[in-house]
Amino acid sequence: MGSPTPPRPVDPRAHMEQLRRAEHARRRRTRALLAAGAAALVLTLGVGGALLANATDSGGGGDRAPAARDGAAREDSGDGKNPGEAPHPAHPGEAHPGEAAPGEAAKPRPPAGVRSWDASKLGRDHVSGKVSYPMTPPVGGNHHDRWMTCDGIVYERPVRDENAVHSLEHGAVWVTYSKKARKADIAALANKVGRTPYTLMSPYDGQRDPLTLTAWGKQLSVDSGKDPAVDRFLAAYVQGPQTPEKGATCSGGLTR
Repeated sequence: MGSPTPPRPVDPRAHMEQLRRAEHARRRRTRALLAAGAAALVLTLGVGGALLANATDSGGGGDRAPAARDGAAREDSGDGKNPGEAPHPAHPGEAHPGEAAPGEAAKPRPPAGVRSWDASKLGRDHVSGKVSYPMTPPVGGNHHDRWMTCDGIVYERPVRDENAVHSLEHGAVWVTYSKKARKADIAALANKVGRTPYTLMSPYDGQRDPLTLTAWGKQLSVDSGKDPAVDRFLAAYVQGPQTPEKGATCSGGLTR
């Protein structure tokens, strides 16, 4: 057997160059992996943000109907709270104005032909004297600090406008009739009022139509006390979304 070949001596400079090249290649691979991970993260965040923005835009609700530009009546088929309505403190003995509680059932749509006034143009100050209202019967405005009791009360004599308007502010519906109204229609409406909280009824000689239903900023005339529109108006506007002082009492007011 021959003698083993002795190992060839290692060149230190060549060995260092080999190690340097290996380290350089490792760093390039690391940077490439980091760049690819960052790009994937940016893409994920971008897609997620776009989906979130799209969901937000689609859940923002539809267009709202524009508010009336003046105080004139307009026909209406129902709305939400009146825009521009000034805050108004509760009066002594009244509940604070309340919003609809979460989960409260939505009011049904009102009947066709309801006339509406811009609530932001209806004053809500307390006055002691007579108020000159621009519509008959009045649908709102400044009023006396005492309301007419309106828990299903049928008054045989006319009531003061300023007190009845205060009842409207509390969410009541005021049913009125002129001398032209038929007795059968008066009796039918009186029966409905007597069974409906937050309503009152009285004769009103100055109104144009025989039978009229009035809420705050809302009014409807009907031809018959048995018209289905009567029930729909009561369902929509007794303590309805138009009420400035929702939850305020209808008891304890004036009775004559």
